[in-house]
Amino acid sequence: MSKKVQAIYLWWHKPIIDRELLQSLPNLKVIANSGVGMDHLDLKLVASFGVKMANAPYAVSSSTADTGMALLLASARRLVEGYHVAISPGMEYCEADLLGVEVTGATLGIIGMGSIGYKIALRAKAFEMNILYHNRTRRKEQEEQAVGATYCEKIDSLLQQADFVMVVVSLTPQTHKLIGKREMELMKPTATLINISRGAVVDQEALVTALQTGVIRAAALDVTYPEPLPRDHTLLKLKNVIITPHLGIKTDKTTYMITEEAVENILAALNGLPIPSEVLPS
Repeated sequence: MSKKVQAIYLWWHKPIIDRELLQSLPNLKVIANSGVGMDHLDLKLVASFGVKMANAPYAVSSSTADTGMALLLASARRLVEGYHVAISPGMEYCEADLLGVEVTGATLGIIGMGSIGYKIALRAKAFEMNILYHNRTRRKEQEEQAVGATYCEKIDSLLQQADFVMVVVSLTPQTHKLIGKREMELMKPTATLINISRGAVVDQEALVTALQTGVIRAAALDVTYPEPLPRDHTLLKLKNVIITPHLGIKTDKTTYMITEEAVENILAALNGLPIPSEVLPS
């Protein structure tokens, strides 16, 4: 079948795209990814074989933004802890000190203001949050005004002010361990770190220490490295962490939309047309 294959649709990083596979598919024209992040692909290697690449940025933005807000709210109001209290055999009443933190009026710092980050800002505005953001390029003034967002040119300024820090960047060599020991020490001790991008954007060992020593209040993670974490990993034992198994895009509607977007990209490539969501090697 190798000579018949002209397109690959990647779902959850499968199949693995390596030199051996690319060499075995002489008529491959396009690889379409089921999501935004392309860090699992060697873009320059793929391009060297004359193969085009595409992702699915439009389909995933709303569901990923929903996941980010769900994690923020669940952590703020200690929903997972509360659930375990509510179903415990000896439950008679809820302890008065099971206190969360207020979301209304709190400051949210968004690191990465692409399509997902902007949709998070829209949702946060509805919760009457103060919104700061840091991005490689500043948004247009009317876009900032629409969500009431303030641009922070320096990431340090955002970290020092935010009650909730949400990371929404692609994983690149520049963003690898973007949030490390220094960055967490800049955050408020009452702050919560939320990561819905890629696990390696956060220095996980530094995060464990920060959570254990009260450098920050809590973390809510939809991504880790590796995924899943080893079953004896310290993060799985801490009460001030919520971890979900990379649920970001996992809704019935989004899964369907991703497939539609991927098919559109594939058909465009096979017909020699411009690819709507083409990704070029940097």
